[in-house]
Amino acid sequence: MRQYSPDLTPPWKKPKPVPEVAADAGLVVEELSTGFCGAVMRCEKTAEGLTVTLEDRFGKHRVFPMTPGAFAWEGRTVTLVRASASAPARPTRTASGSVAVPGARARVARAGRIYVEGRHDAELVERVWGDDLRIEGVVVEYLEGIDDLPAIVAEFTPGPDARLGVLVDHLVPGSKESRIAASVTSAHALVVGHPYIDVWEAVKPGSVGIAGWPRVPRGQDWKTGVCHALGWAPHTGAAWQRILGSVRSYRDLEPELLGRVEELIDFVTAP
Repeated sequence: MRQYSPDLTPPWKKPKPVPEVAADAGLVVEELSTGFCGAVMRCEKTAEGLTVTLEDRFGKHRVFPMTPGAFAWEGRTVTLVRASASAPARPTRTASGSVAVPGARARVARAGRIYVEGRHDAELVERVWGDDLRIEGVVVEYLEGIDDLPAIVAEFTPGPDARLGVLVDHLVPGSKESRIAASVTSAHALVVGHPYIDVWEAVKPGSVGIAGWPRVPRGQDWKTGVCHALGWAPHTGAAWQRILGSVRSYRDLEPELLGRVEELIDFVTAP
């Protein structure tokens, strides 16, 4: 009879088993060999075995084999396994693509602020970055245009503990907006902008269900012209609600706006 020797390895020397985590849609993990971090989009069975498709916050997709111990989740090495069809999806990311913090309380508002040009800008920022801003304690206010921005900044008196960030529409070289921005920018006041005539254009046309944003003749009210060109009712408030309702996450916005808002949040919350 064959004799088997007992395993005399002390428990503390035995390798710890790598925990398994269900690859639910939206789960944010890091692929350890490449450092690619993204949310689970889908799992598929191939001839080589199971694979998982991850999407990073810029919308880039990559496919990885679901090999044991190949991923990190919440700082731990894990093995991804295929989620059961009945497994509930976990809200792992905010609309901005940041890691969600379930049950987190809003932070007391900072002295620093982010100003945007108008109500539509403020509503769009709230739609995508609202969860992040509450956790960071950042308040967003709107200006109704930037003609009075120098006086507003002077009254705010930005400082090391009260930084001011400003988001401007149609900030292009040589424009009135660029001259005003240059006049108020300082070590504690940052003015950035996107190239679009209005924040409506920062929403991807495909998300709204249109082929593209129409060109409106110079001298004509841009929003009214957009409604006319698209065959929408001439009611800009209703049109904006239609556009805002099509925005579910950062994926529905153009990179030129995404980068600028992230920059302002980083600036205002910097220690």
